[in-house]
Amino acid sequence: MASEEPKAKKLKLSEEEEEKKTESPTKKTPEKLSPNSLFGMGNPLLDISAVVDKDFLDKYTLKPNDQILAEDKHKALFEELVKKFKVEYHAGGATQNSIKIAQWMIQEPHKVGTFFGCIGKDKFGEILKQKAEEAHVDAHYYEQDEEPTGSCAACITGDNRSLVANLAAANCYKKDKHLDLEGNWKLVEKAKVYYIAGFFLTVSLESILKVAKHASENNKLFCLNLSAPFICQFFKDNLMQVMPYVDVLFGNETEAAAFAKEQDFQTKDIKEIAKKAQALPKVNTKRKRIVVLTQGKDETTMALDDKVETFPVLKIDPKDIVDTNGAGDAFVGGFLSELVQDKPLDQCVKAAHYAANVIIQRAGCTFPEKPDFK
Repeated sequence: MASEEPKAKKLKLSEEEEEKKTESPTKKTPEKLSPNSLFGMGNPLLDISAVVDKDFLDKYTLKPNDQILAEDKHKALFEELVKKFKVEYHAGGATQNSIKIAQWMIQEPHKVGTFFGCIGKDKFGEILKQKAEEAHVDAHYYEQDEEPTGSCAACITGDNRSLVANLAAANCYKKDKHLDLEGNWKLVEKAKVYYIAGFFLTVSLESILKVAKHASENNKLFCLNLSAPFICQFFKDNLMQVMPYVDVLFGNETEAAAFAKEQDFQTKDIKEIAKKAQALPKVNTKRKRIVVLTQGKDETTMALDDKVETFPVLKIDPKDIVDTNGAGDAFVGGFLSELVQDKPLDQCVKAAHYAANVIIQRAGCTFPEKPDFK
C-alpha cells in the first residue's frame, strides 16, 4: 500500500482570513450531508472490459494500447466482445466516474451524488441504471430510442488495454427534454456543488450554461474539468463561454499546456498557467476561482487568491500500478467528496490523492467496498 500522505502546508486564502487558514470555500460550519448535494452531468458510457486475444485485436485493427473513437468498422466489435469473451460491466464516462468515486468516499448517506446524462432504451442502458444504483448514485437518465447507449470497449491483452469509445446516445442529451423538466431541475436546485467534465462541452453547451448560471447566481460551487487537449483546442469557444462561471477548474499537465497555448498565456510553467487561469474573468466575485492541476506522479499544483501551493502525491511502487486510466476521474471524485462536506482545501487534495492512488491499483475505475481514508 502507498506510504502516508506527506503533511501539506496550510494554504492562506487571503490576509484577513489568515487565521482561518484553509477555510472551506462552501459554508462556515460543516453540516450533515443531505442527498443530492453534489450534482454531475455528462456522457454516461458503459465500460465493457474483457481479456481478448491477438486475433480479436487484428480483426478490428486495434493497437494493444490505445484509445480511439469507434468507426463503422468497429460496429460489430461490441456484440462480439460480449458473445465471445467473459466481460465485466462498469458504469463509466468521466463525470459519472467522478460522482461515483465521490459517493464511495462519502459512503453515507446514499445518493449524495446526482447524475444526469443520456442513454438508449436498451440492455446496456438497463445495465447502466443498475450499476448507478449499486454505486448509490442518484442517476436520472434522459432515455431516447434513436441512438443506443454509449459504451467503451476495453480490450485487454496482458498489461495492455485498447479502448474503443462509442458515444452514441451520450451525444443526444437535450436541455428542453430533460434538464428543464420541473422534477429534474428541482434536483439541480438541491445541490451545493456542481461538476461537469469538459467532454460534455461537445454535447450540450446550453445545459452546462443553465447549471453554471444557477450556481453563480446562488453563490454555489461550479466545477469544470478541461478533460482533454482537443477540448481546449477545438471547443475553445464553448469552454470560454463557461469559464466565467467556473469556481474550481481541474486539469492535468497536458490539458493545461494546451489551454495555455490556446489562451496565449505565453508560458509553459504549470504554476504560471494555474495563476493565469485563476485570474481569468469571473461572474461571481464573492468567490475567487481555484485552479487544481495534476501532473501524474509529480506534485499537484493549486492556485487560489494569487497564491500557488503544491502538494506531493502519494508514493507508489510502479509495479503496483495496474491501470492509470481512471486516475483523473478518481482524483476529482476524491476532491469533490470533501468539498461537498465543507472541508479545507488541503484536505480535498489529500482525499483526491488517496482516491487516485486506490484506483490506479485496480483495473478500470473500480474500488474496494469501503475507503480507508483518514
